[in-house]
Amino acid sequence: MANRPARPAHEGLVTRVEQLTPHMVRVVVGGEGLTRITAGQFTDHYIKVLFPQPGVDYPEPFDMGVIRETLPRETWPVVRTYTVRKWLPEVPELWVDFVVHGTEGIAGPWAAQAQPGDPVRFMGPGGGYVPSADAAWHLLAGDESALPAIAAALEGMPDGALVRAFIEIDGPDEEQKLETAADAEITWLHRGGRPVGEALVEAVRGLAFPEGQLQAFVHGEATFVRELRRFLRVELGLGLDQLSISGYWRRGMNEDGWQSSKREWNEQVEQEQETPAAV
Repeated sequence: MANRPARPAHEGLVTRVEQLTPHMVRVVVGGEGLTRITAGQFTDHYIKVLFPQPGVDYPEPFDMGVIRETLPRETWPVVRTYTVRKWLPEVPELWVDFVVHGTEGIAGPWAAQAQPGDPVRFMGPGGGYVPSADAAWHLLAGDESALPAIAAALEGMPDGALVRAFIEIDGPDEEQKLETAADAEITWLHRGGRPVGEALVEAVRGLAFPEGQLQAFVHGEATFVRELRRFLRVELGLGLDQLSISGYWRRGMNEDGWQSSKREWNEQVEQEQETPAAV
């Protein structure tokens, strides 16, 4: 078997933990290991946090290529993807916001119990979106999973940029104060008992679109992202170069299941939506 490419992980330490809202926890990661990170060019930077399996001794230095080459699959660390809320290279530190729903999942419960000094291993950051100064206006739309990226995008907007932002959350207690130098209209959509994304799709469809070239950032649960992609691509005819749009997660699946099926899902969506609608 050919050796897998080296994938050394960054290693940091939890420096503080903040309870932002009843279901959102911020974990701030610092330490000497962050000095090797190159980031800052995108507002949707993300990292892949590695959660070791209990009782497993991993080879040092901690390298996912080596681990996958030498250890059984069931012992590999669990990987969860999270947006970088803020990167401060001069400290250095990363802010990572976690949605927490009790003991559900792996990353959320870890974040809720994290303490200063706890080790954090991760790969990345990756990324691909940054607000364009050439756009006439910007559309930002997402659920809780996209809130950190939307907040970072608002902070990264050119001064005075025209922005329409829609953020769907459980209820008013989950709202956060967001900073921006843009001319931004931020609409918080309270889900209540409605399906995830339903209110968001209604709000975007009901928006009176400003004139001029649009740049859109739409992320969150895959089902509503699919609906909004169809609206923007097929009904409105926007080009792919105007869109950053992807499903961060999918109802009924953990990240392992979603990531393993995401490529096929995306191919199906593209095939559906690249076919011209019958007149």
